[in-house]
Amino acid sequence: METMLRELRRLTAHAENRPTQTGIPGIVMVKGEIPQHKLSAVYEPMINLILDGSKTLTIAGRDYYYDPASYFVITVDMPATGMVRQSGPDRPYIGVSLSLDPARVAALLLDIPQQSYLAGQNGGYSVCRMTPELLNAWLRMLQLMERPQDIPALAPAYEREILYRVLQGPQGWMLRDIAAPDSALSQVRLAVRWVREHYAEAVEVEKLATLASMSVSAFHRHFKAVTAMSPIQYQKRIRLLQARQLLIAQSGNASSVAYAVGYESASQFTREYARLFGQPPGRDISSIRENIRPAA
Repeated sequence: METMLRELRRLTAHAENRPTQTGIPGIVMVKGEIPQHKLSAVYEPMINLILDGSKTLTIAGRDYYYDPASYFVITVDMPATGMVRQSGPDRPYIGVSLSLDPARVAALLLDIPQQSYLAGQNGGYSVCRMTPELLNAWLRMLQLMERPQDIPALAPAYEREILYRVLQGPQGWMLRDIAAPDSALSQVRLAVRWVREHYAEAVEVEKLATLASMSVSAFHRHFKAVTAMSPIQYQKRIRLLQARQLLIAQSGNASSVAYAVGYESASQFTREYARLFGQPPGRDISSIRENIRPAA
């Protein structure tokens, strides 16, 4: 696999330290040092592959580490914090990702036997070991950057192969569930999306359960199985991430931002912010701005 990884690194050498378009629909790449505050975000459904270096995502207090020997699958919008590491002074971090489209997964499932993927568990994200077959599919996909005229004809086929290889692995049940409208994962995803879009509003669990077509008790159970958080905890993570972005953009002081994202108590906001990010809003934002300030 090392030969394929070297070629993939060459193909992505022009990536920047922010999401960089490849010209291939749904595929983005990133390279180099990434400020930690930019890795604190809501991650949308995707397959993420590390080509060099490593990455740690922290979701609901649990760390998920992955490197070129593994890949990460996330099938529901998840608030997370992260950190990337380089392999060495001349070996920057490089990552690529494929956005997951439930409709494309569903179309693929129609063409393969049900036994081609493993039966389900719970959860909306996990790390799995890379296989030569999956890495080879990624290689052929990214080689299209050098043959852009082939992208319309071949990119959909290579995407199907990447999805198929993931379906064959331990994460297969996750892709199956993201494509099945009556699965618990798909039903919870509706509630998750509502909370993300209405994070500043009060959460009514009964309303979310109705949206997910579940009883309140079943909804609580499935929501926690998918996100490792209760609906209230999930909403707090979304609020705090949004508040951090507003503060970085200089859109107000900590108190005004706290109220803007839905907090009724500025002191509670400060406590929960410090618990998630390691220091109170003022010191955290000052540190971030110091690190991103251009050199004189």
